[in-house]
Amino acid sequence: MNAAGAGEIRRALVRLRRTTGLPVAFGGLVEPGRPRIRISELSGTATASLLSLAVTSGNGLGGKAVALARPCAVADYSLSRQISHEYDAPVAAEGLRSVLAVPVVVRRRVRGVLYGALRDARPLGDRMLTAAVDAARDVEQALAVGDAAREVLVAVRAEPQPGDIAAWEQVREAHTALRALATRITDPALRTELLDACALLSPAPVTSKGVALTPRELDVLAWVAAGATNAVAAGRLGVSAETVKAYLRSAMRKLGAGTRGEAVAAARREGLLP
Repeated sequence: MNAAGAGEIRRALVRLRRTTGLPVAFGGLVEPGRPRIRISELSGTATASLLSLAVTSGNGLGGKAVALARPCAVADYSLSRQISHEYDAPVAAEGLRSVLAVPVVVRRRVRGVLYGALRDARPLGDRMLTAAVDAARDVEQALAVGDAAREVLVAVRAEPQPGDIAAWEQVREAHTALRALATRITDPALRTELLDACALLSPAPVTSKGVALTPRELDVLAWVAAGATNAVAAGRLGVSAETVKAYLRSAMRKLGAGTRGEAVAAARREGLLP
């Protein structure tokens, strides 16, 4: 499992325990190229019996959730006739009875499973299951954003020639997409990688005045360069239209520009935008 994915699972488990009151939560992602989940994150456990457990699709409660791509729950794990029992020993060693499992699904493909559990045998209500699904949705969104970021990075590896107008338009679109994705990335390493890629897409300045724009000012200018209105840029960046206006005014002042178009042109001359 990559570090970013592990971090998302870890944060989801903390949220799951907080919102449901379940004392134990654990989970992991699908191993690359294999039809199984590797349990890598534990929260509230008393032993390490579940750590690194490989759960094959179709087996046990988590494997059933993977195979069906939907949440599953049992009121008494060891006695349930709804699941197979390959993992009874590690579950019993942790003292778990009531267990729920929610798949993490991205683009119709199961990428992981979140579990929540009680140490006594009783039905887990709809509130707990809904909260677990919400926690899984957070992981799904984070993984989808990370996937999109990596796809953009791959797509812009080839450097176009200065005279290739169509190719440079693609680079500019990719630059805008990268900056938008960077604002939604919670993993610091991946966010830094994306912003470094943005810098690589910008050409050397034609004439440099040493203008320094803040990351948010650059985000706004990137959307303006792509033809977005203030309202659209605000929606993409998760801020208000008034905030976008403030960033744009500040960038225009620093660049000595009187219009939005002049600001974009000046930023390109400075090598701040592709």
